[in-house]
Amino acid sequence: MPDSAPGLPAARAPTRRWPRPLRIAAGVAATVTLVYAAVLALLWLAQEKLLFVPHKLGPDHRFDFGADVHEVFVDVPGARLSALHLRLPSPRGVVFYLHGNAGSLQSWFVNADFYRRANVDLFMIDYRGYGKSSGRIESQAQLEADVRAAWAAVATRYAGKARVIFGRSLGSGLAASLAADVQPELTVLVSPYTSLAALAGEFYPWVPSFLLRYPLRTDQSLPRIQTPVLLMHGRRDTLIGPWHSEALFPLAAHAELVLVPDAGHNDIQLSERYLRALQDALAAL
Repeated sequence: MPDSAPGLPAARAPTRRWPRPLRIAAGVAATVTLVYAAVLALLWLAQEKLLFVPHKLGPDHRFDFGADVHEVFVDVPGARLSALHLRLPSPRGVVFYLHGNAGSLQSWFVNADFYRRANVDLFMIDYRGYGKSSGRIESQAQLEADVRAAWAAVATRYAGKARVIFGRSLGSGLAASLAADVQPELTVLVSPYTSLAALAGEFYPWVPSFLLRYPLRTDQSLPRIQTPVLLMHGRRDTLIGPWHSEALFPLAAHAELVLVPDAGHNDIQLSERYLRALQDALAAL
């Protein structure tokens, strides 16, 4: 027989509803999950804005660091990199300098006299979007390719002379990767990190490491460098802790570690201990 009389709707089993507290908890959990996913998506898309803090300079900006400092440009696919080149009459070699994540050549190329006294040239680039460099950074592969193009543009001038690859903070990971490929006479890493992925994990432990598109694995590059490496770090560095340098030290075949007791992250270049160690390393070339 039919379950209901003709013309009447069929009977339905009673609907079981979750208790109100459980419904509220489920709604909150769903909202949190959506917000978390949205934040992760934003981090994936906006990493360049978080990692790179360029100071732009107008195309008519003029650098005034002395008559022996020359403004040059390096053409790369889709952009042109601005660079400054201290050229001395008879240098013993060159320091190829990769600076940190903020500023521009105007704020980074400030200690030319130190290199003049050491009788070594200094070559420093601005990354894409920094200073007078055009374009914008889009990937780690692109950034590393730009660094290699800049190196290729200057290294041939110093055949038979000392070549030093120098990386500070963000630039240390790029410097280590380049040095592993070209084996310079000396690699200097100041305030380096084991990897940007590890550093990000210290500040944002809730963000999955696979989300970082700029891992910059210094810890993987150092074992491939067979020439001398100088690691320098401020003991008071609260941005990139000195334990990063301590962890990197045993990974290099020929490494020296200098921990500067009175220095933090942004003032290490002012320390006499830092300057003396760098001077000694350059003099030994």
